[in-house]
Amino acid sequence: MSTTHFGFQSVDEREKASRVRGVFDSVASRYDVMNDLMSGGLHRAWKAYTVMVANLKEGDKALDIAGGTGDLALAFAKKVGSTGQVVHTDINEAMLRVGRDRLINKGVILPTMVCDAEALPFPDNHFDLVSVAFGLRNMTHKDAALKEMNRVLRPGGKLLVLEFSKVAKPLEKAYDWYSFKILPAMGKLVAGDDASYRYLAESIRMHPGQEDLKRLMQECGFGHVDYHNMTGGIAALHVGIKC
Repeated sequence: MSTTHFGFQSVDEREKASRVRGVFDSVASRYDVMNDLMSGGLHRAWKAYTVMVANLKEGDKALDIAGGTGDLALAFAKKVGSTGQVVHTDINEAMLRVGRDRLINKGVILPTMVCDAEALPFPDNHFDLVSVAFGLRNMTHKDAALKEMNRVLRPGGKLLVLEFSKVAKPLEKAYDWYSFKILPAMGKLVAGDDASYRYLAESIRMHPGQEDLKRLMQECGFGHVDYHNMTGGIAALHVGIKC
């Protein structure tokens, strides 16, 4: 039996996807509210920076993986215009449904589909941009997912990985206190679910830090990789170019 981590727990790797699905089924309806509360609205600035770095143009094709409630997909759609394409995907149907409804309410109709990042149903060399925001850490085989992202990008295409990362040393104690004391309590009060937000805090600690993720992306076929720390490393945007 092969094992992997689910937060701080060690679980059969065949169970991780279903456990992660359970977390997001639980929080989907309150996900956006909790994001604003947890980050003090900072997630909006992190995503705005990601959209700027994406530098999409009219007619470009973009794939948003783990797109959830559709923040990036919506912003990308405005950039690529009517001649471009944005595909909005997530492995979790509940999150995707919330995102699809939100997009429709804003008058934006995008291809929306449930799919596994480790086995993307798209042709080789197809997209100009692939993005994954706050989703990579939940994937069972990050290397397999990154190789798939590389496969579907055209040569010269760009992968953007926006994810929680390793905070600067002076922030560690305060960040740990907030993550393990305040965050679960907030989750229980607002979303009626402290366990899912405890998993969130644990999953961040188990995710590769900035340099480790950079190396992993290089090992998965990205010829040039750089990263940008935001808010003292609470989040980081990794940028990989397919050569």
